[in-house]
Amino acid sequence: MNRTDLLHTITELSHEFGTTDYVRGGGGNTSCKTADTLWVKPSGTTLAGLQPETFVVMDRAALDKLFTLAIPAEASAREAQVKDVMAAAVKPGQTSRPSVEAPLHHVLHGTFVVHVHPALVNGLTCSQQGAQACAAMFPDALWIPYIDPGYTLCMDVRRRVLDYTAQHKQPPSLLLLENHGIFVTADTADGIRAIYRRVMVALRAKYAAAKVSTTLPVALPALPDVVEPVKSQLRDALSSHATGIAYSGKFAVAPGPISPDHIVYSKSYPFTGEPTLANVEAFRQRHGYAPMIVNSPLGVFGVGASQKKAELALELAQDGALVAQLTAAFGGVQYMTDRAREFIEHWEVESYRAKQMG
Repeated sequence: MNRTDLLHTITELSHEFGTTDYVRGGGGNTSCKTADTLWVKPSGTTLAGLQPETFVVMDRAALDKLFTLAIPAEASAREAQVKDVMAAAVKPGQTSRPSVEAPLHHVLHGTFVVHVHPALVNGLTCSQQGAQACAAMFPDALWIPYIDPGYTLCMDVRRRVLDYTAQHKQPPSLLLLENHGIFVTADTADGIRAIYRRVMVALRAKYAAAKVSTTLPVALPALPDVVEPVKSQLRDALSSHATGIAYSGKFAVAPGPISPDHIVYSKSYPFTGEPTLANVEAFRQRHGYAPMIVNSPLGVFGVGASQKKAELALELAQDGALVAQLTAAFGGVQYMTDRAREFIEHWEVESYRAKQMG
């Protein structure tokens, strides 16, 4: 394929897999590549909004430097150095920042890579029996135990891909990442679609057999005249943190962090109870941040510094609740560890991504 055809194809795939069945907010990323150039989704943009000219163009030889440098062990110093190397790999004339997972796209073999976080897949990857179930359902898949996103993940995946290739005499096309999502790589768009179709069909059959619904039950919302006083209460308790407020009927809010995306857009923990000033302040003192999800007796509220952020928080909370529900088919939910959660909460890259989403 020439450059124009490559970008047309990856844009088409980005739109196809940029629906709410596959990804929420600015999550997920896509790429295409030639021997010397990688085109990758910018950080903080949506798959559905990508256009051929949107992709960040990167020099693959410059990205290879990541594998030869002495990278600091300390997390903040390491991520700063990796960010500098990635910035230097961006070809001249561009202002967008490449997805943090660009190096991972670089090391995967296929011309096209589509990485998303579907609830149906994360019902498996965020479960207690995920690794065993993956081996039984998808024996050709490469399972990646949870590891911090970014450089550390890329290096771990690179090593595992080399080991897989040596063992199977071919590189993996399907990767499932614990508490994270799915990567699919192929040389054609139809190859990408075929793998995703196989995965989604198998998972739907598994949920059906386990009698686990793939739809999240959400109670009917209360009437506006009942909801408005609670919104006023939230504004009083949260001040500028509640400039935007989104509301939903009750659903089973996940009590802890399930994946990086859920932490980025709706925080690790919801506030549960009556949102009085004293109760909200106690939550803030305990967790170090104002809540973005309020699970009240009346229903569930997403709050944020803008209406868009509030709606995204509520959307990710519903996604997290559905993922937790689906994990029942695989032994129940596996929450992220405190160490993994704290890395995401303090990672500059994820703060940047959240800000880009408005």
